[in-house]
Amino acid sequence: MSLNWVLLQLFSLRTIIMAISIALISDTHSYIDEGIIAHLNEADEVWHAGDIGAIDVVNRFPKGKVVRVVTGNIDDSEMRQRFPEELSFDVEGLRVLMVHIGGNPGRYARGIKSRIQESGATLFVCGHSHLCRVEHDRQLNCLYMNPGAAGIQGFHKMRTLLKFKVAGGKISDLVVVELGKRGMPGQN
Repeated sequence: MSLNWVLLQLFSLRTIIMAISIALISDTHSYIDEGIIAHLNEADEVWHAGDIGAIDVVNRFPKGKVVRVVTGNIDDSEMRQRFPEELSFDVEGLRVLMVHIGGNPGRYARGIKSRIQESGATLFVCGHSHLCRVEHDRQLNCLYMNPGAAGIQGFHKMRTLLKFKVAGGKISDLVVVELGKRGMPGQN
């Protein structure tokens, strides 16, 4: 065994041990149930990409978690006073930009492409479309994530959220969680 091999193994073990688990939701539109909360309980951090709807949604998030929330187009002035429209932050070496209305690769909302570039984000998170989508934007060298909608209102067919881990600037163990059909509370 060489020293380089041992160091590589130790670094790999550190990355596994130090991974931060994330639960990413959006478009709850004032709805949260015990099934959603169970998934949030499994994460170290809870991210909400806007259209919260009611402060009760955030108040029901599990205690002791890092919570990152942006407001969306349906959120009222109370929500806008409490949470920003945009967040830019680092998690385990990953630079994240989160907004509610972002569009998608090839059809970003006005100003979003330049915001991704200016922020240096390697992960761009948004909601609004109610459609779960994860895609690598090769032009910007940035991963795009939209968790879909966790709420029961909207045109989506399936309620969804995303769970994943972050370590060493990389995302792993990405899972799309289907929460049940839209308009059908508590189907988890």
